[in-house]
Formats: sequence, structure tokens, C-alpha cells
Amino acid sequence: MTDRQYSILVLCTGNSSRSIMAEALFNTLGKGRFRAYSAGSDPSGTVNPFAIERCESLGYDVAQLRSKSWDEFATPDAPHMDFVITVCDQAAGEICPIWPGRPMTAHWGFEDPAAFEGTDEEKRQVFSKVYRQIAGRVSQFVNLPLHVLDSNAIQRELRAIGERPAEGPNEQH
Repeated sequence: MTDRQYSILVLCTGNSSRSIMAEALFNTLGKGRFRAYSAGSDPSGTVNPFAIERCESLGYDVAQLRSKSWDEFATPDAPHMDFVITVCDQAAGEICPIWPGRPMTAHWGFEDPAAFEGTDEEKRQVFSKVYRQIAGRVSQFVNLPLHVLDSNAIQRELRAIGERPAEGPNEQH
């Protein structure tokens, strides 16, 4: 076993919901093996209150959450990323900056819960569903034996997780 900590950047367009929840999930479920960050290509400037609720349910310190530009992570003095994961189709199709260190990349698409229109309770249900889907994929990744896999195997697994149906821990299709 290794004590190496892996850095992950989770990208979305607005950096207000999906990428924020993924950041919190990686940092919590990764149990110190992962340091996750999130950013957006066109950040909204605010974190969605329903995403904050989901992160609080983890016991995550939400005081540090903020909507920020991916440009913060494309500078030479930015943290070195091992992995960059896009969680929305729009960000996946955009031309990304060149990330220092040439991290492994993958796309894990999820529906945008912030785009859902309905009552607050209906919004909470959509956020909960997407949160469970993100948690399912994050759990798959953080439980990989990265210390024994070569880089090609890790890249294959990283991408394969995004190609599987996005089911949460308690969902079945």
C-alpha cells in the first residue's frame, strides 16, 4: 500500500452543482488518498444551495466551497493534477487549457440538477439522485488499487467508469 495522495480536478461549465458535489465526495470518500478541486469554464460565481445541502449531508466543510474558473488550475504554480474529470457534456466539448503535468482525463456525464425547474422538494429529489450517481462513480474510482495498476490500466478504468450507467449506490435499472 502507498501513502501517495492523488489530485483530481472536476470540471463543469458553471461550477455550481455537479463538480462541487464531486469535489466533496472525492475528498470525503477518498479518505485522504485524494485531494479534489472543482472549477468551471464559465463559473456562475455561486454554489447552488441544494448542492451545499448535499455536501453538508456528508459532514463536509462547505465554508471552503466556491464557484471558480478553471484558469486557476492552468497556471504553472497551480497544484499538479493527476486526474481531470468533466461532469457535464458542455465542458467536455470545450477546449480546455493545457494542464500542467499532463493528467489523465475522462468524461463522466451527469444531468444538470440546477437546470431542473420545480418545487424546492422536487429540486432536492433531483439533486439527491444526481448526488447518488456521482457518489457511485466516485466510490468505484477511489476503491481502485491505483498503487498496483499501471498508467494505461488506470486510464482505462477512469474512462470505463464514465461509460457505465450512472447509478447511485441504491439504484438499479
